[in-house]
Amino acid sequence: MHKIWIADDDDAIRLILEESLGSEGFMTKIFSNGEDLIKELETEKPDLIITDVQMPGMLGYDILKHVNNNYEDLPVIIMTAFADMQAAVESFGGGAFEYIPKPFDLEEAIKIIKRALEEKPLTKGLKKDVKLDIIGESLPMQNVFRAIGKLSNTIATVLVQGESGTGKELIAKSLHKNSPRHDMPFIALNMADIPKELVESELFGHERGAFTGAVEKRIGRFEQANGGTLFLDEIGDMPLESQTRLLRVLSNKEFYRVGGDKPIKVDVRIIAATHQNLNNLVSQKKFREDLFYRLNVIKIEVPALKERKDDIEDLCKFFLKNYSESLDEELRVLSDDAKKLLEKYDWPGNVRQLENVCYWLTLMSPTQHVKAQDLPTEVKEFEITDIPASSWEDGLQNWLNNVSMNIESGLSEIAITKIEKMLIKTALERSKGKKNDAAQILGWGRNTLSKKMKDHGI
Repeated sequence: MHKIWIADDDDAIRLILEESLGSEGFMTKIFSNGEDLIKELETEKPDLIITDVQMPGMLGYDILKHVNNNYEDLPVIIMTAFADMQAAVESFGGGAFEYIPKPFDLEEAIKIIKRALEEKPLTKGLKKDVKLDIIGESLPMQNVFRAIGKLSNTIATVLVQGESGTGKELIAKSLHKNSPRHDMPFIALNMADIPKELVESELFGHERGAFTGAVEKRIGRFEQANGGTLFLDEIGDMPLESQTRLLRVLSNKEFYRVGGDKPIKVDVRIIAATHQNLNNLVSQKKFREDLFYRLNVIKIEVPALKERKDDIEDLCKFFLKNYSESLDEELRVLSDDAKKLLEKYDWPGNVRQLENVCYWLTLMSPTQHVKAQDLPTEVKEFEITDIPASSWEDGLQNWLNNVSMNIESGLSEIAITKIEKMLIKTALERSKGKKNDAAQILGWGRNTLSKKMKDHGI
């Protein structure tokens, strides 16, 4: 019989969990504070610890840190309020088995508890060295690398957020490669590329004859990724009805093929990615709130290329070398003037656009030594549009024209996000960091300012 210890200063929470877990056949021991739980660990060891974050005296973080340092095979589940979820996850560095937001659904919580008891300890067979196939020496990328390192001993669900072309799939592959599941399948699926009516067939497969055109049985991506990682790119484009089925799979670890009547058990780690603001989609009822919190256990923000311009030279060397070999062309070398122009450009298409420019240069540069005038037109002309315009409206119009030339959709979101960030930073600078004063300067409520700061990572 499994022994579960519960630490929470809320009498009602302790009572509910004690009664519910007892009825499931578990032995429970409850604690109103962390100190008593740690003291009890000196003489006895449970199979699982469930702890709240905020308690008088020792916090849930302190319990987790103590357990991680002294009992590597003992799983810990953290309970925290919805509003504090991201802060808790970032503080703990992904060291818990799972993070349950309060208020929680009791049935969902029991499923997570059972899964924590069934799965092997994540630290077993952990690779000591984190291996990265990502180029970047800049400070923003070092923050990403640190996050990957912290997550290297877990199979936690991760949400990778960043603009299109920043390399979100590369981050997902690195998370998989440095996880305990590194020798199992990594399956990637871009939700934006799949017609709405075929999403469920792609994810879960279908039986022969399930619908017109289903002439044979199809194995879906969940089955293909069993034991490994399923990367769901552009998760914000997933239809609402498919979101419901995805949430059910994440909760129950089983699903039915389209047209099937037998449940299929799977053990899959989910890494999702998006360039969209999922908080906004939730408020617009275009994305399920419960699925958002299930996916947003840990979030990694991938910086735009314009925020990591120190990496441009190294990225260019890498891409130019690759294309010279694959296209059997002479290796192109950038002049100092060309480098300066590339670093000055705003890169609305991010690393993907830079890679395309390197491909173009490998084929189109007239000589091996690339000069500023050899660069593509949009890069050369940016130097002109970057000169201060006669009015801020002209400057903004130039910027919008430039961005719109390099994207297919999402201009409004890119522009509004950039402007809101500038507004917030300006107000905070003027108020010397005082949120109340900054909110007044902006004409917003303090809660609105706090939410937008969180959305924009400020």
